Amino acid sequence: AQAILAQAPSLSLPCRKCALACACDTPVPAMAIKGIKKKAAVKGKKQLLKFTIDCQQPADDNIIEPKDLEKFLNSRIKVEGKTGNLGERVVVTRDKSKIHVSAEVPFSKRYLKYLSKKYLKMQQLRDFLRVVAPNKTSYELRYFNINEDNEEE
Repeated sequence: AQAILAQAPSLSLPCRKCALACACDTPVPAMAIKGIKKKAAVKGKKQLLKFTIDCQQPADDNIIEPKDLEKFLNSRIKVEGKTGNLGERVVVTRDKSKIHVSAEVPFSKRYLKYLSKKYLKMQQLRDFLRVVAPNKTSYELRYFNINEDNEEE
């Protein structure tokens, strides 16, 4: 509309004050384009996600070493599409048989399950252990219940 106004000075937009086509100097605001929003600069505390993987049962039976799983996660977790790029965004720590992963926001719990299963497959333990979520922020490595299958036969 402003391009047309520049070419034809006889056409004018209605002003904000009187809602008529007038000669007052009240500027008319530019129309917003649908679908384009201004990015609001939000600077504040970054949200930190904390997840745990509990290896208590298999570690007590000496089936897996939690330090090996920690090392595996450190080497395999991808940040921005690259492995070995953890930096300060993702921190993997171990406390006895629990592995704690704390990460900045775009990080999914499901990705930890995927990597845990991959580790179990690599160790050829996938047929005996499974990854279960007892609550919203943790996973647990448990044995498959083989006894239930024997009772049904």
